[in-house]
Amino acid sequence: MKNNGKLMGTLLAVGLFLAFTASMMAQVKTETATTAGAASKVAKVVRGEVVYVSGNDLVVKMEDGEIRHVTVPAGATATVDGKTITVEDLKPGMKLEKTIVTTTTPKTITEVKTVTGTVFHVSPPTTVILTMENNQNQQFKIPKGQKFNVDGRMVDAFELRKGMKVSATKVVETPITEVTERARVSGTGPPPPPPPPVDLPILIAETAPAPAPAAEPAPAELPTTASPLPLLGLLGVLSMAGGLGLGKIR
Repeated sequence: MKNNGKLMGTLLAVGLFLAFTASMMAQVKTETATTAGAASKVAKVVRGEVVYVSGNDLVVKMEDGEIRHVTVPAGATATVDGKTITVEDLKPGMKLEKTIVTTTTPKTITEVKTVTGTVFHVSPPTTVILTMENNQNQQFKIPKGQKFNVDGRMVDAFELRKGMKVSATKVVETPITEVTERARVSGTGPPPPPPPPVDLPILIAETAPAPAPAAEPAPAELPTTASPLPLLGLLGVLSMAGGLGLGKIR
């Protein structure tokens, strides 16, 4: 039972603290505004040649010879030879050019806090306790040089008196710099293969000539259509030679 009582007391204290904090926050009005200055842009161009590509892994040789391994994010596109492609369309030999435009914009965040209440107690120049609209007292730390509006007159903490209805405004300006980058990738396809050297012969297919027909063998005997005159002349010569031989013997 004692533990339960302590737990209930702790929860009640936490609840009252949160309620009090919310009440205090409600008494201070805060307005925030952001103003932007003139933006400046810087463009940077890097170039390289695709050496290897597998899935989303890309290896590129840069202009200075550096080899870079890049993991291409899903959905990334490039414009190559006027066509929009993805990493799946990249091939070794493609020339890529990445243009990175960096935009730097100076901005100022202005936070205006306004509090209104009745002076309950003041300890110049450090603190003041005000009774808020909900009749709760709230203590504030007085910033250096803080002025209070009392019936349209601006006074410092030393002029505050109990019962005065005052309003105070605190302005805090925080400068920031917003930097954004926009990248665009373009390129060209791999070059065509080089022509063969001029000092090397180029083979040209030609049709081989048809082989000449084989000569027919000569006939073993004269054809029947040949003339008998040559044979008769040969027999006459042989007869004359024989007659001459017989005359010499006699």
